[in-house]
Amino acid sequence: MAALAKTDSSLVAGDKIMVRQLTVHNIIGVDSWERSKRQPLTIDLTVHQQVDASGDTDLLSQTISYGTVSKTVQEFSEKTSYRSVEALAAGIARVCVEKCGAPRVTVRVEKPRALLHAACAGVQITRTKEEIGAMGSDGLGEAYQDQAEDREGEDQIFIKDLTLSTIIGVNPWEREERQRVVITLIIHLALDPQVLLSDHVPKVHNYRTITRTVSKYVESTNYKTVEALATSIARLLIKQCHVPKVTVRVEKPSAIVFAAAAGVEITRDRAYFGEKARASDPTPATSLDASAHSDDVDEETRGRLPHVVYLALGSNLGDSAKNINDAVTSLAGSAAIKVIDTSFLYETKAMYVTDQPNFINACCAIRTSLSPNDLLDFLKGIEAEMGRNFNGQRFGPRPIDLDILVYDRVEMSTERLIIPHPRIKEREFVLRPFADIAPDMEIPGLFRTVSQLLALLSHESAPTPSDKIRKVIPLKTTAGLWSWSTQTYIMGILNVTPDSFSDGGDAHTQSPDAAAQQAIKMAAAGAHIIDVGGMSTRPGADEPPVEIEIGRVVPVIEAIRKLDANIPISIDTYRAPVARAAIKAGANFINDVSGGSLDPDMITAMAETQVPVCLMHMRGTPKTMQQLTDYPAGQVVPTIAASLTSTVQQAMNKGVRRWNIILDPGIGFVKTGAQNYEILQKLPVLVGEAAPATATLDSEGQQQAPAARNALAGFPVLVGPSRKGFLSQGAVTGSQALDATSKKEQAKQRIYATAAACSAAIARGANVLRVHDVEEMADVVRVADRCFRDL
Repeated sequence: MAALAKTDSSLVAGDKIMVRQLTVHNIIGVDSWERSKRQPLTIDLTVHQQVDASGDTDLLSQTISYGTVSKTVQEFSEKTSYRSVEALAAGIARVCVEKCGAPRVTVRVEKPRALLHAACAGVQITRTKEEIGAMGSDGLGEAYQDQAEDREGEDQIFIKDLTLSTIIGVNPWEREERQRVVITLIIHLALDPQVLLSDHVPKVHNYRTITRTVSKYVESTNYKTVEALATSIARLLIKQCHVPKVTVRVEKPSAIVFAAAAGVEITRDRAYFGEKARASDPTPATSLDASAHSDDVDEETRGRLPHVVYLALGSNLGDSAKNINDAVTSLAGSAAIKVIDTSFLYETKAMYVTDQPNFINACCAIRTSLSPNDLLDFLKGIEAEMGRNFNGQRFGPRPIDLDILVYDRVEMSTERLIIPHPRIKEREFVLRPFADIAPDMEIPGLFRTVSQLLALLSHESAPTPSDKIRKVIPLKTTAGLWSWSTQTYIMGILNVTPDSFSDGGDAHTQSPDAAAQQAIKMAAAGAHIIDVGGMSTRPGADEPPVEIEIGRVVPVIEAIRKLDANIPISIDTYRAPVARAAIKAGANFINDVSGGSLDPDMITAMAETQVPVCLMHMRGTPKTMQQLTDYPAGQVVPTIAASLTSTVQQAMNKGVRRWNIILDPGIGFVKTGAQNYEILQKLPVLVGEAAPATATLDSEGQQQAPAARNALAGFPVLVGPSRKGFLSQGAVTGSQALDATSKKEQAKQRIYATAAACSAAIARGANVLRVHDVEEMADVVRVADRCFRDL
């Protein structure tokens, strides 16, 4: 009998004592609402303990009582609080070993409703008595490190029953409509012992990050088989999220009529996809990856300036918009810094000390070689040069305020500097511009993206109209800076050319003084900016010499400035020398119908002058453009969006600030009549949040998720339908041509059609209207604003 027992000793080594689905309550999580009350958790416990002695003697004293284990774990959970389920699991493993005498224990912690679209998420760890003993609060012994190497992949992070919608299947009806898929993910890894000791939520393999990545990907795919979908998810997690090994289960609940679900389960590791084993996973100090912010810099610059940093800028003394621009210019002037992106500008009420002027706020992204403390010193130097009083009231007025929001994935706290910024999640005036440039970046330690933090904050506190944060552009009216949320602005057209299609040769073109008087008349009638043009861009127009164009516009601008020093003046030109001369003469806006494409120096001129600009979509030149209207059917706006995206990126790469850019889809330029109407109908698509969902393949022929967000999202839009040919009665109604003696007179008779187009543009989100008939269109704008704007 003894010999038999000895022979079968390997069998009893696999004995287990189990407690399944034990409900406990613990304060767990990083969000404030998670810290307010204890949450239910489900615990599975497996004590790896031979039970042969108790089996032979029928004595409870010869085994570990599952009742004792349950009671011990419940008492421990009810008295403790943790930030991470990983640390809670480690704490439970410790009490099982130290108080219950378990030689080895597996702890599985499930957090129900941890994720909006999943049944639960959690962790599973296995620890031995020796490992627990080697884990001291002062460090990790060699014994722990040796055993940790032996159990590589034994720990798990899991997301259970993540329900998403996607195109999946081979049947025709499955190709037309999204259906539910249920995904379970198990990440196999060895958890960093420091995470367990210090109660830090893992930064690399965090279940919220994994879920967000997988959800965005799956909902953009259109595979025919669940096998391909499961494989692509595994590839995504291993290559993008850097997990060492993953099990993916994909189920289709609607696959078979008489079955609950059908699907596949696969397990893949780095070797399967040709990934080299990593000496260590990314640490909190590594640089932000491309998913956080995409910047077009070369490898040499990345090596020289390895750190990606996000800064907040604010000002409420003096010319606040100029102060912010000057601060960014100072940053860009350092050899140790490259500005890679800027946000829009926002006007906000003061948050902490409310009895002070409104602030202008912005964010910018930079690359730098400076350490956090050296960067702080540099920022303080800029603040001092710009006149900030560091001995003044805290949160009080200041000409400039520069804060480090995020520095790579660093988390640090000293008397001088805390990173990430400690008040980032309570400040909408920071999150709003931050979301312009990095909406999907996860804030270290908060485990929420910028856009998620903004959504949470907006949900918690709905502002009154007077408290709204308003997106602005540095153009001034008597009421302050232009605010895109308050009204539609009117750009009055002042052509000083003899050959303009609708007003060439009119009285105001005869002299600079006459033109200036016309400008003042338009301003009195409701124009917010005067657009001075010295060269016709009508289809087929000839291009005069640069000197002639300058000679037409500069005297007019100077004459207007003698009569009105404040009215914003735009220069309508696509040539850099004209733009520079006009700005020097007093203009403060560049309106380029070519979007910088017809003069290679124009974008540089825009960056040098640092004035607001309008970038319009056009193909070819005014002389050739109407021969280039061959857009794919139904793809006019996506084609325009793709072109403008490239234009905007080029402009920002050369130093044009995001807050200075207005977009113009180019109605009447390189478009047929039908295409112009399509633009008006689909105007919200141009600058909407979502980009067109078109799946693409990577270099391996695998399907990849499209861009999750429209690169043009949030940009203000200018529309110029005034008097243009597509509005003529014949083009729309099929009636006979207008009874007029010239094309110019025909254009002037399109005032009612222009009014309808302007109203439609406002209804579809236009911010600026470029018009000839200012007095009449001002009434149209006022009525349309009351109908369509949330004032």
